Amino acid sequence: MRLEPITWDRLAEALAVHADALEPADGGPWLKVAVDGAPAARTGELAERIAEALRGRGRSVLTVPTSGFLRPASLRYEHGKEDPDSYADGWFDTGALWREVFAPLETGGSGRVLPDFWDPVKDRATRSPYRHLPEGGVLVVDGPFLLGHWFPLDLSVHVRLSPGALRRRTGESERWALPAFARYEDEVSPAERADVVVRADNEFHPAWSGLDTA
Repeated sequence: MRLEPITWDRLAEALAVHADALEPADGGPWLKVAVDGAPAARTGELAERIAEALRGRGRSVLTVPTSGFLRPASLRYEHGKEDPDSYADGWFDTGALWREVFAPLETGGSGRVLPDFWDPVKDRATRSPYRHLPEGGVLVVDGPFLLGHWFPLDLSVHVRLSPGALRRRTGESERWALPAFARYEDEVSPAERADVVVRADNEFHPAWSGLDTA
């Protein structure tokens, strides 16, 4: 895959311009964008940049990080607090994401989205109020392992770190999770599934695959 250097601001603007011109694949009124990658890839920062660029184009945007959709500690830590397979398969409440985020944005949906679901610090439901995303609005969801669940995405971005960069940029106390990302690469091949791949080994000088505008 050929990658070209780009700045984060130019990248976000290019993705926003492309998204703004898309029609939702399901024929509904809402566009769904995902920024996939390990926590060390700082997907939330790119998601917010894209959201700002879209708002600058007059679109309503709701950002939803999957870190707000963790399962209760009793389920996450069933096999211990540092089990890579549990992290990959059981930490994130994909059922709640489907029910509270994607289902309301299906054709004929209410547009009433829950921005977060579970507080991992207090280990209880966040009780956050629902947010209404008007028709024509854009959902931007970010976090790890997003491309392995068949979410109904109109634009998917995978922020990739090489194994060496991922290890360097992951804190020592979190490195137990690295095998989960290696498994994700092997089993899901996110770089092949994503519409756009961003290489972020150098956090100040990203490179990207460009957009298929055919």
